[in-house]
Amino acid sequence: MIVTGIVVGYLVVVNIAGFALMRADKRRAVRHKWRIRESRLFLCAAIGGSLGSWAGMYVFRHKTKHLRFVLGMPVILALQIAAAVLIIRQFVL
Repeated sequence: MIVTGIVVGYLVVVNIAGFALMRADKRRAVRHKWRIRESRLFLCAAIGGSLGSWAGMYVFRHKTKHLRFVLGMPVILALQIAAAVLIIRQFVL
């Protein structure tokens, strides 16, 4: 049960970070300031923050015209959900 709490806590934190990164990059874009690298945005999504990053894209209307993001974020999320289902089936059920 402790492991479950740690995993859930990690996912909450990394998804908040993904959401915040999208917000920060949007604000920097509007202000013509230094931007967050796209590779960092994808890295945050890849390590578990895909839902927060995807939500941030649409809440802040950021990167929604970039096909790489429009397709990439949901694909990462789908792969993470599939992996979670497989892990749960293997070790919990």
